[in-house]
This record gives sequence, C-alpha cells and structure tokens, in this order.
Amino acid sequence: MTSSTAIRQSRTSRDAMTFGRFLERFAIVGVWIVLIVVFSLLRPDTFATWRNFSAMFSSQAVLVVVTSALLIPLTTGDYDLSVTGCLSLSQMMVGVLSVGQGWALGPIIVACLLMGLVVGLINGLFTVGLKVDSFIVTLGMGTLLTGIVLLISDSETISGLPDALSYWVASARFLGVPLGFYYGLLLVAVMWYIAERTALGRRMIFVGQNREVSRLSGLRVGRIRMGAFVASGLISSVSGLMYAGTTGAADPTSGASFLLPAFAAAFLGATAIYPGRFNPVGAFIAVYFLVTGITGLTLLGADSWVQSVFYGGALVTAVTLSQLAKQRRERART
Repeated sequence: MTSSTAIRQSRTSRDAMTFGRFLERFAIVGVWIVLIVVFSLLRPDTFATWRNFSAMFSSQAVLVVVTSALLIPLTTGDYDLSVTGCLSLSQMMVGVLSVGQGWALGPIIVACLLMGLVVGLINGLFTVGLKVDSFIVTLGMGTLLTGIVLLISDSETISGLPDALSYWVASARFLGVPLGFYYGLLLVAVMWYIAERTALGRRMIFVGQNREVSRLSGLRVGRIRMGAFVASGLISSVSGLMYAGTTGAADPTSGASFLLPAFAAAFLGATAIYPGRFNPVGAFIAVYFLVTGITGLTLLGADSWVQSVFYGGALVTAVTLSQLAKQRRERART
C-alpha cells in the first residue's frame, strides 16, 4: 500500500467518524423537523399555525424548568425524585400564603425559594453526609412533601392566586409567546454556560463520570454533590411558582405528573448534542420533540393514551441508547 493510498483511507475514515458523530449529535433534531413537516402537511389548519406553536412553547415551560432541576444531580451521578414534590409544595405555598394568610407576592416567593433550599440541603445531608442512596432519600422526600401538600391544603384546590404572578408567567407575552417560555430558555442558557464554559461545570461532569478518580484528583466531591442537590431544590421551587402562575390555582395532586416526562426528557436529551452525558440543550430539545409528537398525534385523533406511551417509550429508548453510547465510548478508549 502506497503512502498516498494510506492517507486517503485515513481521511475517509476520519470523515466517516466525523459524519457519524454529527449524526449522533443531531439525529433527534432531524427527526423533530421531520415530525413538524409531516404533521404540518397532515393538519395544516390546526398544527401548522402560530397559535399551536405558541401553545406548545408555553405549555412546556414548567417541564423545562423541572427537567433542568433534575439534570443537575444527574450530572453529578445522583437521582432527585423529590423535584415534583418540591414543585407541588411551592405551588401550594403560594395558594395557602396568599389566599389563606394574605401574604404579598414578594414574601411568598422568598418563602418558596427558602423551602427549596432546605429540601435540597436535607437531600444532600442524607445522601452525601450519611451515604444513603440518593434514589431512596429523594423518593422518600418526595413522598413526604406530597403528604405535606395534602395536609396544608386539606386535599383541596385553592384558587384566586395573585394576579401579578399569573401576569408575569402566563399573560405577558413576547412575540406572542408567554414569558414563562423565556424563563425556561434563559435557565437552559445559563446551565449550558456553566457546564461548558466554567470550571464548576467541568468538575460536576467529572464527578458524575467517576467519583473515586475525582476524589483522588483533589476535587471536593461531597461539596459538589451537596451543591447539586441544593440547586435542584431551588430550581424545583421556581418551577412550582411558574406552575402556580400558569394554572392560576394550587392543585395538590397534579404536580406529580411531571416526574415521568422530566426523566424522559433528561435521558432522551442525553442522546443529543453531547451524546452520552446529561446536558440542558439536549433536554430542552427533547421536551419539545416529545410534545410535538404528542400534539401532532392528538390532532390526528389519537386518544389520551398517546402521552403515556410517548413518554414511557421515550424513557426506555433513551436509557438504552445512552447505555449503548457509553459502552461504545469505553470500547473506543480501550
């Protein structure tokens, strides 16, 4: 084999690998575009309208924030199943403190944020300090928070929440889209910057990939994991405030419905943009990819089962693809 032939084969191999990586990173974006085109052709009068897209953007704003909260401990190798419990308690605190106690909106927001910080701190103390599995701790914490919500609400929905909260989340619009969507978009942008452009983000990723190596490298693994739980609790409480502003009422049970979609979006997002690791941009795309499919099938006449099938199937598929990608990277390193 001549040197020129070897060079050409090497270039071809590199080009194939580059194309393969590009396809892996942006496959979900391509499928998302195909879904939009297909549903627009099939239902041009209902799906392919700005009103429909605006509704999809705004309806998933809370899910984007919940998924972002979930991503932070997932990045450091922990689970946080209490995110929806924290969301529900934050939402119910708005109802109880405003309607029942007559608090102003400002102190209510502060109280909800402090609650989220405390929940995250407790999760971190049990998981990091006492070395209890994060899955068990946060599952129990989420159940505990759900019970507190039912206790303080008497299992009843509270209406008449502050108009200012509803205005700044759902009523006020920019380019026809409620501001809640832009809050979620801003959060995703900030998280992307931290993950990709700061030392803290790199340390979190390193800890999630290998804690023992991180510890031997001098990283304060426990502090990083603790901070991840606290940030998750704080952002979860923000999602509860947004949910209260979106619905205009405090429902003691509906918050739990966000848990499966959040996990589906987080794991599906880990197969895109930065395959093999949790990332906010991939999760953001996954949220709207899933809702596009659900909305399109619903407009085509699918029954209510489509949402559960879509989210459940996406979660199983995403976990499988993530595991395959991880095995492929390990073989490549070997």
